[in-house]
Amino acid sequence: MSDDEEEFTPPPVPVEFKVQGELAEKGVKITERSSIDALSQRGYGTAEKNMLMLTFYEALYLADKQALSVKDKKGASVDFQTLLQAYEQADGNAWTHFLVYRDLRSRGYVVREGFGVAIDFRIYERGTYGKDNAASLVLSTQEGQPLPIADLQRALAQTQSLKKDLVLAVMSRRGEIVYYSVSPLTFK
Repeated sequence: MSDDEEEFTPPPVPVEFKVQGELAEKGVKITERSSIDALSQRGYGTAEKNMLMLTFYEALYLADKQALSVKDKKGASVDFQTLLQAYEQADGNAWTHFLVYRDLRSRGYVVREGFGVAIDFRIYERGTYGKDNAASLVLSTQEGQPLPIADLQRALAQTQSLKKDLVLAVMSRRGEIVYYSVSPLTFK
């Protein structure tokens, strides 16, 4: 690049809202009422008393989108990497969970925390969050990481008992997410 050429910097992506949060042991706390309402309506966080608690993957997603700034208890700014490290201390599969969450959100789904031992996420079809139950449950893993068949069977039994679909999200070595529909094989 010559001296008279300027480096092109793309304009920042406009953000619908900007939220301030505080790093906590299990995620990020949001205490401002208008922020709580804005996030809740979009399917983020869990209401607790007079605050909204974002999971780490929700906070990472919002921070990555520049819709959330996080501070620690002393008021110092917490960057994406520090937030990720806090998440990794709580969850050995933090990066996988974040990438699956980010991919599903980018596809327009509302993604909520899973339940039980093997279910990572609940997926709501576009426009159904708050009106209907989650259509699918997601179990995520990494390519090459062993997934015990007992865990898969338990997850499948749980989703079948709830009359939902089980989706296996596999993160490839390149960080791409591939989804597989899981169902029992029955012979006639």
